[in-house]
Amino acid sequence: MKRRLAEEGKLLAPRWLTHSIRNKLLAMALLPLLVVLPLLVGALVLWGNAAYDRLLITKVRSDLAVARGYFEQVLAEVGYGTNAVAGSYALQLPLQRRDLAAVQALLERESQRLGFDFINLYRLDGQLIAADWLRPAQANAGLRAPAKGAGAIHARISTDHASLARLAPGDLLALAPHLAARIQIPLIRTRSAAPHDRDLEDRALIMLATTPVRDANGSIVALLRGGVLLNQNLPFIDHINRIVYPEGSLPFGSHGTATLFMDDVRITTNVRLFRDERAIGTRVSQAVREAVLTHGQTWLDRAFVVNDWYVSAYEPLLDAAGERVGMLYVGYLEQPFRYVKYGMLALIVGIFLVVMLLAALFSLRWARSIFRPLEQMNQTMQRVEEGDTGARVGPVAARDEIGALARHLDELLDVIDDKARALQRWAEELDAKVIERTTELARSNASLLQAQQQLVKSEKLAAIGQLTASVAHEINNPIAVIQGNLDLMRETLGPRATDVQGELDLLDQQVERMRLIITQLLQYARPTEYAGYVDAVEVNEVLENSLVLVAHLLARTRIEVRRELQATARAGINRQELQQVVINLLINAIQAMPEGGTLRLRTRDRRDLPGDGRAGVLLEISDSGPGLSERVKERLFRPFFTTKNDGNGLGLWISVGLVERYGGSIEGVNKRELGEESTGATFRVWLLTEPLAPAADSSGPMEARRA
Repeated sequence: MKRRLAEEGKLLAPRWLTHSIRNKLLAMALLPLLVVLPLLVGALVLWGNAAYDRLLITKVRSDLAVARGYFEQVLAEVGYGTNAVAGSYALQLPLQRRDLAAVQALLERESQRLGFDFINLYRLDGQLIAADWLRPAQANAGLRAPAKGAGAIHARISTDHASLARLAPGDLLALAPHLAARIQIPLIRTRSAAPHDRDLEDRALIMLATTPVRDANGSIVALLRGGVLLNQNLPFIDHINRIVYPEGSLPFGSHGTATLFMDDVRITTNVRLFRDERAIGTRVSQAVREAVLTHGQTWLDRAFVVNDWYVSAYEPLLDAAGERVGMLYVGYLEQPFRYVKYGMLALIVGIFLVVMLLAALFSLRWARSIFRPLEQMNQTMQRVEEGDTGARVGPVAARDEIGALARHLDELLDVIDDKARALQRWAEELDAKVIERTTELARSNASLLQAQQQLVKSEKLAAIGQLTASVAHEINNPIAVIQGNLDLMRETLGPRATDVQGELDLLDQQVERMRLIITQLLQYARPTEYAGYVDAVEVNEVLENSLVLVAHLLARTRIEVRRELQATARAGINRQELQQVVINLLINAIQAMPEGGTLRLRTRDRRDLPGDGRAGVLLEISDSGPGLSERVKERLFRPFFTTKNDGNGLGLWISVGLVERYGGSIEGVNKRELGEESTGATFRVWLLTEPLAPAADSSGPMEARRA
């Protein structure tokens, strides 16, 4: 059987290859060089080309994510800014006094501060009260006639966010006629764009937010609308481009671009037609329009942009109704990367060709050092088979593995034993590595579980806030019924009410207690929308009273309290709410100094408060703790952010909402930022001292809300 298989093998292979180990070695050495390596080079070139293209697409995808993040941030800031102005005490005060000039000045300041293109105040019937682009005389004229397009302007009221809107020319002129020049965009014929018969784009794409303005009783008295026009908004698109493609971020002389489209028209871009002329008014290719605007897909591929090929990313922009009204684009010039790719592929092919030539020469030379010792070993084995037990290979010239095999043939068993012990040692090391990696994996799983628990905790806190507001609202109605029936009992009983006066007083006390609890619940759930009584508060007295309330915390530490109470003016704010803010800041300062330190309390009068420079009172609470890191300062006043293991992250958020409700503000800074040499943080609270508006109802804010 073996002989027959051997004869069949001889028929399949040529005689010169089967009868000579020398020829076999030469064939084995040259076959990979002449066949396998060329195939490997071809596969590597194809894979490298595809991998390089995927790398470019991956980068532009991440660039689009950065641009989208900044765009959504600006959109959110439009909503938050409009909501903050509408709910500010600084707006309510002149509205109560019907001081139109003060309202006009406030809108102009806030529009400039927030970077809005317009901010308008309307009555509920659509009449324009004031706007940042109006002069006082124009605003008075607007009071006598409804604004054009009032129905479209007040179609939606949003209290928490802004949205994109595509407006007809008339609707934009009703909002901000001073922006008319920016929406006039002549259309430029663009290669590969979809056919059209228009020569001018005069619609507007804006970030728009509308929010109600409420009085002290919670009733809607006006509507505030703010927005940013994206048409020809060059600073906005240039800022996106600087964020996505800062100087030096693209190699090989490439440059990045960013564009905002309304439908398929570039309404603001830094793509150039020529050296100094931007490609505003050009249109996107029909293929991109079909994929992004028609099918709602994200385009990630190379695309022809105006006059050159770019690695491009297009994403649809949606309005409040979910309709695709435009596109966001980022991309960078492809040509430098294409040249680099071709150069790298050519270099790889050249290196492989040189390597193949050198390897063939060395293979032929080294083949001799392989087959000669093998021939000697073969002769030795033949002698042993013939009975020469003393036959040995003897010394060989080779110093490689074959030479070592020839020299150590007699020590084969010892070598096998050594190798067995080495394998056992390697197995033990492998077991130790497995145990070490298993331990690391267990620690990683524990960290993941902890992060999941923290996420569940945050979601529960958010749900508790929503549930608290709902429960407080539902309890408020029964309280009103109880109070009404108590008043009816007094009127019905008349003089006989004196017999049960004690019980009635007890009921009044319990109703008032329930109102206080509801007030606290509402303040916890919506601190920026709820305000208490407004008094002329002596800040120094509130500070001293608050120290008494935290005395039990100070007694546990080695904290020295230093007072510099120099304020003489009174602040216009609710006394209990100011005390709540102060106690929260004191507790935070005490917790920042677990090993003791210095707690400094300072008050003084100020006539240059941030924002409008009005008179007020400045209250500072400083500690000597480690201070605030940059990460903590960025998220300091966000809800549910805390650096303590047992905190819920709502204290500072509620505090800043309470203070801003009365026109004040809070900031947290490090002492070194204020010119001090010591470590620690300082929280500064600015409070207004302007004349206070009288309370709408002697029964307090709860009755006003119930009404």
